[in-house]
Amino acid sequence: MDGRFVKGVELFNNRRFFEAHDVWEELWRETRGEERLFYQGLIHTAVGFYHLLNENYRGACSQLGKALTKLQPRLPAFKSIDALHLVEQVDACRQDAGLLIRGLEDRLDRGKIPQITMIETQQDHTEHIEHTTEE
Repeated sequence: MDGRFVKGVELFNNRRFFEAHDVWEELWRETRGEERLFYQGLIHTAVGFYHLLNENYRGACSQLGKALTKLQPRLPAFKSIDALHLVEQVDACRQDAGLLIRGLEDRLDRGKIPQITMIETQQDHTEHIEHTTEE
């Protein structure tokens, strides 16, 4: 697994969203296909939460909506990320941003901002075995 991907997850989980976006954008530029769409979803997620923390609720709602479009087809897990859990949390925050836009909520519950959970998928396990047997 590319160390930049993991670095982006660490930055995201430390709420350094703009920096996570920058790291994942490097990977996005280098990839194609499903992986490229996945990185694009993560980039939209990071930008959405950056906007959310800066009280740009319209921007957050827009970016988180784009993130959901890119991430939902990659459920339940993709590249060792529990995408199902992330999508559920992103959707809840997008809905909260909508309430803030309409004035139905008066403040953001920052505790709802998700952490990205890493899981070992069967593909990861297979790659680890293949790498170990090559040594």
